Amino acid sequence: MSFFWIATASPFEESHQEPPSAAIVVFGATGDLASLKIFPALYHLALEGRLPENTAIVGAGRKNLSNEEFLKLFRKAVDSAATSGIKIDESFWTRFKGRISYQKIDTDEGYNQLNHLLRNQTNRIYYLATQPSAFSSIVQKLSEHGLIYDSKQKDRWSRVVIEKPFGRDLDSAQNLQNEISKVLDESQIYRIDHFLGKEGIQNLFAFRFKEGLFEPIWNRRYVDQVQITIGEEIGIGTRAQFWEETGLVRDLLQNHMMQILALAAMDPPANLDSEKIHAEKIKLLNAVRLFPDKIENVAVMGQYDEGEVKGISVPGYRQESGVPAKSSIETFAAAKVFIDNDRWEGVPFYLRAGKRLPAKTTEIAVFFKGLQKDNGHTLFIRIQPEPGIFLRKISKEGESRPLVRLDTLSDQPQADAYEKLLEDCFHGDASLFVQADEQIASWKLWTPLIRHAATHPPDRYPAGKTWGPKAAEELAHWEVLEKTSINP
Repeated sequence: MSFFWIATASPFEESHQEPPSAAIVVFGATGDLASLKIFPALYHLALEGRLPENTAIVGAGRKNLSNEEFLKLFRKAVDSAATSGIKIDESFWTRFKGRISYQKIDTDEGYNQLNHLLRNQTNRIYYLATQPSAFSSIVQKLSEHGLIYDSKQKDRWSRVVIEKPFGRDLDSAQNLQNEISKVLDESQIYRIDHFLGKEGIQNLFAFRFKEGLFEPIWNRRYVDQVQITIGEEIGIGTRAQFWEETGLVRDLLQNHMMQILALAAMDPPANLDSEKIHAEKIKLLNAVRLFPDKIENVAVMGQYDEGEVKGISVPGYRQESGVPAKSSIETFAAAKVFIDNDRWEGVPFYLRAGKRLPAKTTEIAVFFKGLQKDNGHTLFIRIQPEPGIFLRKISKEGESRPLVRLDTLSDQPQADAYEKLLEDCFHGDASLFVQADEQIASWKLWTPLIRHAATHPPDRYPAGKTWGPKAAEELAHWEVLEKTSINP
């Protein structure tokens, strides 16, 4: 029986008028994120008429590139993304490329030139796809050179999209917030977490707050435990500089994991407007119990060694290009946490994420209590890949029955997460972006683990062969939904 529908648009009950023309300036324009995600998303939005016709796109970076060289980089990014469904329309590209330009920004003169370049564009979006350490200085320079409008202006706007991680720990996150707040009003700050734009997250939201069939048993009386897994087959690739500055906890747990946890565990909002949703998320995140003094009893950190992925030998983290030979940066982390509220008191939430694991998957497993110990149904909510919701039933004899798919498959193509979020930013819709209080609450939890890891080397695990170090397997009896088990 199908009772759940796939959300094909934002689940939030808000309407927005078509935004006026704007310029989007992408800082870090020669980096991986811009090429892999941002440029293909902007092209596809423009191709489908979801951006105003005269929106300008400016790449900003420290490299000395001509406009022609930058156009080749942009086109290469779009061509590379064509395999994932973005089709190249040559006649459209001929018109579209005239809206694209590049500005070298490594001095004050670069910002002056940017200001001149944007003179005919009323509204501006600045996307900071740079190293996190550059966020504060870029915002300050934008302000100094008159590129940020006062938030009270009604006839024009400027918005700043800030990539993760927002800070390195609690103190730095608070300092970053204080610094950018001197220049930007909260309404101008769009902290992006691309997981919130994914189809699977929209499904989770609709499942919990649109349908609500499981809501009466979504609590400590009926739930034995909850597991959330974010697994990636890939290693860090060419991102050694970023990874050495960031690590797994900052890159995945502090943001993606906590947003999934919030949506999975928070109380239903009074209504589905942005303010009420953010209020419930913040309330939930502030209720997560902080780690005890002996963190090693409830958390495990790991780093992948050489191994094999899909029959291909891969290097260990310390053998990746640009990684120090004795690096102790984690590529895996797992933790057991509790939520101190009436709904979840005493229910353990197990969280784990890692690189070079056996499969790419992001999913929530909710274990319901049975009449006997370890004898209850399990609900799997898969965020990616192949989003879906599945129930594994247990017979009276304790035997596992085939999975039952609970959601209704949609034959409509789903928008890429970056497309969805960029379009929302143009419309001024911050519903799927992260508020400051959410970031601070999350850092309060994870900062002690980051500090603990600084003096405790991570356990090792073979790439592609296990779901992390042995100690993580001892933390919980983990389960993931195997592709071969899905019976639509």
